[in-house]
Amino acid sequence: MNTTLVLLTLATFFSTLIGGSIIVKFKKYLPYFFAFAAGSLVAVSFLELLPESLKISNSIGFPTKYIMLIVVISYFVYSLLERFFLTHHEDEEDSHRHIMGSIGAGSLVIHSFLDGIAIGAAFAVNPSVGFVVALAVISHDFTDGINTVIIMLKNKHNVKRAIMFLILDAIAPVLGIVVATAITIPEKALAILLAVFVGEFLYIGAATLLPETRKHKSKKIIIAMALGIIVIAVLSYLISL
Repeated sequence: MNTTLVLLTLATFFSTLIGGSIIVKFKKYLPYFFAFAAGSLVAVSFLELLPESLKISNSIGFPTKYIMLIVVISYFVYSLLERFFLTHHEDEEDSHRHIMGSIGAGSLVIHSFLDGIAIGAAFAVNPSVGFVVALAVISHDFTDGINTVIIMLKNKHNVKRAIMFLILDAIAPVLGIVVATAITIPEKALAILLAVFVGEFLYIGAATLLPETRKHKSKKIIIAMALGIIVIAVLSYLISL
């Protein structure tokens, strides 16, 4: 594992940890974090992950329409996961909410592990692409840490248990990166994996994080989202030179 990847791996860990740790103190700034992460995830999906997936599939003769179908299926599957595991309802009984808090936070841990796989898979394509994808994931991991704590506390768990899940969520992407870099991923599997992450990132950015920003009327929300897009776009342009 090269030095850049080691540093990015550490960044994913601390990004999640910091996000969950400062949720109370910086709660009023959350919409801006959500907006930035939404912009960066959508941008990296279209500017890096999808083009690389299509490039690999074309080079091995894997039909483009299958790649696009995988993106759609991934988007749909992740929407189902969020619908059944990451949502909570105020009118549910406390015992049910308590259970759903653990399930919801646990699913975020699994998702964070897949984020790590995404970074490792992107690095397998090209270290420069991996770097851009990692930055988008790091911004999202920050919001993941926030969401982990929110889900646990809103579902009647104590702070100690919320911190336990936060630590698990911080470790998960690190393990994902290690796993992805420890094995050689065949080109066809790599193209499919990248397409899966396109669907996932699009759902998280456009359907999960973006709606959170609409609750706030400040024009700074738009600026934060634009910054997320611009950062990824600039980095994408620079690595293509």
